[in-house]
Amino acid sequence: MQKVTCTAPVNIAVIKYWGKRNEELILPINSSLSVTLHQDQLKTTTTIAASRDFTEDRIWLNGKEDNINHPRLQSCLREIRRLARKRRSSGGEDGVSRILSDKVHICSVNNFPTAAGLASSAAGYACLVYTLAKLYGVEGELSEIARQGSGSACRSMYGGFVQWLMGEREDGKDSLAQQVEAETHWPELRILILVASAEKKHVGSTAGMQTSVETSPLLKFRAESLVPGRMVEMIDAIRKKDFEAFGQLTMKDSNQFHATCLDTFPPIFYLNQVSQRIISLVHRYNAHYGKTKVAYSFDAGPNAVIFTLEPTVSEFVEVVKHCFPSESNGDTFIKGLTVSPSPLSSELTSAISGDIFPGGVNYVIVTQPGPGPAESQDPALDLLGPDGLPKSTA
Repeated sequence: MQKVTCTAPVNIAVIKYWGKRNEELILPINSSLSVTLHQDQLKTTTTIAASRDFTEDRIWLNGKEDNINHPRLQSCLREIRRLARKRRSSGGEDGVSRILSDKVHICSVNNFPTAAGLASSAAGYACLVYTLAKLYGVEGELSEIARQGSGSACRSMYGGFVQWLMGEREDGKDSLAQQVEAETHWPELRILILVASAEKKHVGSTAGMQTSVETSPLLKFRAESLVPGRMVEMIDAIRKKDFEAFGQLTMKDSNQFHATCLDTFPPIFYLNQVSQRIISLVHRYNAHYGKTKVAYSFDAGPNAVIFTLEPTVSEFVEVVKHCFPSESNGDTFIKGLTVSPSPLSSELTSAISGDIFPGGVNYVIVTQPGPGPAESQDPALDLLGPDGLPKSTA
């Protein structure tokens, strides 16, 4: 049995992708841009084993066996194996050649809520493709294959700040992810994820996008007339480390994405009451200081992603605690990077005063930009045991 374990990151789009022009190849109607989050806080871990003793391909996700025949999963498996065979045909007999006809067992876990709008499919498919590539010795451009699993997965193939070029070709060969800047480019940038709900969303991204493409005139206008300019502006703001420009554009693009969801018929509601209160709180906080110190972004779910700079983290975390007091029984409200206490001034407390919503935010994950996928060298992290079955159920 040959076995490989890898990890891959979550990414959060600041210029959103919503809508496909080709469902099968997952080709988007507009380009997008994201920030890769650090794997110390959010990641998918995947172990893949190949053995001639396995009778069929199998997959386990977060402790439960899942359907290996899912079309997108099969597409990734097929493409990596095709590239491995192509590589074998130009070389000699090696370890890869011996396992190409073997069945595989795949085991994958997320250390964050799945299908709650935290880009779990992006990290999951990026990790699947990267681990398969390591197992079969496939090198080179992998974002095109990851894209065929989940569109935003192509952006999780790189660290730092990443753009996904929509491309023009019908075969999708030019619809690829590119790193704009490495994770070390903006060391002061911090990301706070305010988990308002860990529940599975009511309308999945794939179904939601399809309905939006079919029914929303605003989506078409956004993709064709607004996003191209916003991509240029966002890359410029990132390269200049201009948080005012970065933050405002991030919020405007998030608002517009959710406006297209409302413009969809029937409308799609990913934001909830807590999400709306967080948006209001961010604007009150920024108004108090007369500048953009924090910025929100919401994907297809109610959980807020807050971008800010390191000096602001402690105070804004206290603001969140004040407005959304925790109802947890001793559970850690702040997870991830260490945050020092920061007393709030009476002026700020007055400025942010509004409805107090106990328990509205379950917990906060504090993180920063991070690197792309990596192979693990620690056997203790393997998810499959010596028999090729998940360790937890073996």
